[in-house]
Amino acid sequence: MYYSSGNYEAFARPEKPKGVDRKSAYLIGSGLAALSAACFLVRDGQMDGKRIHILEKDPIPGGACDGYEYSHIGYVMRGGREMDNHFECMWDLFRSIPSIETEGISVLDEYYWLNKKDPNYSLMRATINRGEDAHTDGKFELSDKGAMQIMKLFFTPDEALYNKRITDVFDDEVLNSNFWLYWRTMFAFENWHSALEMKLYIKRFVHHVGGLPDFRALRFTKYNQYESLILPMIKYLESHHVQFHYNTKVENIEFDIEPDKKTAKRITIIQNGTTEYIDLTENDLIFITNGGCVENSSLGDQFTPAPFNTKLKPGGGWDMWRKIAACDPSFGNPDKFCYDAEQTNWMSATVTTLDDKIPPYVQSICKRNPFAGTVVTGGIVTVKDSNWLLSWTFNRQPQFRNQPKDQLVGWIYGLFSDKPGNYIKKPMRDCTGMEICMEWLYHLGVPENEIEDMAKNSANTVPCMMPYITAFFMPREAGDRPFVVPKGSVNFAFLGQFAETVRDTIFTTEYSVRTGMEAVYTLLDIDRGVPEVWGSTFDVRDLLDATVKINDGKTLFDMSLTLKQKMALKDLLKKIEGTDIEKLLKEYHVI
Repeated sequence: MYYSSGNYEAFARPEKPKGVDRKSAYLIGSGLAALSAACFLVRDGQMDGKRIHILEKDPIPGGACDGYEYSHIGYVMRGGREMDNHFECMWDLFRSIPSIETEGISVLDEYYWLNKKDPNYSLMRATINRGEDAHTDGKFELSDKGAMQIMKLFFTPDEALYNKRITDVFDDEVLNSNFWLYWRTMFAFENWHSALEMKLYIKRFVHHVGGLPDFRALRFTKYNQYESLILPMIKYLESHHVQFHYNTKVENIEFDIEPDKKTAKRITIIQNGTTEYIDLTENDLIFITNGGCVENSSLGDQFTPAPFNTKLKPGGGWDMWRKIAACDPSFGNPDKFCYDAEQTNWMSATVTTLDDKIPPYVQSICKRNPFAGTVVTGGIVTVKDSNWLLSWTFNRQPQFRNQPKDQLVGWIYGLFSDKPGNYIKKPMRDCTGMEICMEWLYHLGVPENEIEDMAKNSANTVPCMMPYITAFFMPREAGDRPFVVPKGSVNFAFLGQFAETVRDTIFTTEYSVRTGMEAVYTLLDIDRGVPEVWGSTFDVRDLLDATVKINDGKTLFDMSLTLKQKMALKDLLKKIEGTDIEKLLKEYHVI
């Protein structure tokens, strides 16, 4: 497997891999990573779909990319996905997945057209004082010292950040800034999370620094990600006769470990309460989704809190990974990520408006008609003075194809589930859906004497507790995540957010798709390049642009320089006068 960039290989189709007709594939889980791997097996590996088996413990596919209407509690979206035009592997895949809404076009086509016609941007990124504009005004408000801390982190070698926390590299100069408000609420970073992951994120998305305050860089699907992304993949795979085995829990995988050779030998599954075994040969490829950010997640309802289940379930993704990891050090260290749910949890809630009382408050903040079918909030609106650090969003409506036209479905999340609310004096984790809605309505500016009735009768709110939703952000070091294809592997690969590819950053749809692509291309020896990560971190134009914007547009002349530094700058500018370097620095407002 190798990497490539440019359209020479992007538009090419690989030859059929040798021996693929003798091979079969077993994929554990049906999240985005596993479904992507299955699609690459079909499209590029040209494997017969009947020889591809997807083993899913739940009755429905999709993993964390969910979006369902439950008959007894209502609409639920556990999370939302912010996407980038430079998700190279993802768009490589979705150019080949047919739309299920418009005949003759791909999912990428409909996504591209939608976001061209209706570009995303926010008109109010943050509020304060119960719905007032927080007047962040797109400013990061970083001091020179804070900006230097970020720059220093950018250039720090990965090895120097192993097992360090964000608070080890940032102090209040960063942590009290608007930059950190934008960043932590957009990506769900906590102060105690990994400094290494923080650095990797800055480098990966340096071309989007200027878009943090208003989300201009982001793009969204038309509906929730289950209906817009997962369902088209399912239809594509079913059309190729891929075998889906639901209600099938994988308990364990056994390996034959030799010094230079590792082979998966048997899968233990539980199906319909019965333990069964799948014996594997070297021609049986297995793709393992290890761990799981939504494992142990639970739903409440309008009048019931979502349970906080911290004890990992036997036979779940973490339990399976622990059994696998015990076989060989190269299979990773799951306990580095899932040892403390207090450090990895946050809560979300799906709110559905039932009448015309709440939408005007939404419209007042987002400055758009939420029923227009176009961008509404343009990303999350963060309540800056919320004790829960509450953020909320309404994407294009309807969010579900079967959603009534007079209803809105939105998403709320709070990073601090253990803190009492400002209005509901209880931790978010102890609240019913109605109580979470009341807290949200309070911050929208609804008169206090109307809040309870409105939350009870004008909305249906479903809370979701996710104890391990940011487990992948816990401080770590090399080896804690297994490589997508460990050294010596004959017939197995790891997929998803807890597999290691040095080419990308976790907690993105791109990472899931990339691990699926790298796994398939490696195990089948497909002779086509896997797209490189977009190279903005090596592009001097993006670096200059980000440097100026992170300093709120200040040029070199606006910075606090010593006399010696000013003299050195003056000397430098004389040396580059009349050159392309001078033109470049002026174009990006460095000088």
